[in-house]
This record gives sequence, C-alpha cells and structure tokens, in this order.
Amino acid sequence: MKTRLRFAALARLVSVCCVLLLGGYFAFAALQGEYGIFRRIQIDDEAVELRRQLEALNAEVAEMQNKTLRMSDDYLDFDLLDERARTVLRYIRMDEIALH
Repeated sequence: MKTRLRFAALARLVSVCCVLLLGGYFAFAALQGEYGIFRRIQIDDEAVELRRQLEALNAEVAEMQNKTLRMSDDYLDFDLLDERARTVLRYIRMDEIALH
C-alpha cells in the first residue's frame, strides 16, 4: 500500500515538474524566440529605419527625375546645361575670373 502511495506521489511530482518546465519553455520562447516579443520589437525598429532610407532614396530619385526632365529635348534648361558643362568640362568664358 505504501508503495502505491509513494508511486502516486512521485507520479504527481513528475507530472507537475513536467508541466512547469513545459510552461517555462513556452514563456521563454514567447519572449526571446525567433518569433518572440523581443524579436518583434527589433523588426519594428528595422522597419522604421528602412522607411527612413526609402524616403531619402525617393527624394533622391525625384531630384534626378527633375534634372533629367530639365535636360530633355522637350524642356531644355539652359542654365542647368551651362552649369553641367562647366562642371564636367571645366570650362569658363573669356570674360570670367576663376578662383581656386
């Protein structure tokens, strides 16, 4: 009779320990696992940084599109053409003074 009571008590103890260990494992995975809360916070921070980079790149693309439009045949901006030619070719007119 005592053996059965000891076995039943030991079985309860083992089952309670297993449940506690399993619960602890799931709690740890929920916090620090690959899909856990801390990883979610890290991904959200990365998403914010990537959105900032996207906005900067969109502004740069818009600027390049504007310059491309201004250099096109339909809309030629002579000031921009003159500026680019002087920069690329290092060209100045005879009546200008260049300072270095």
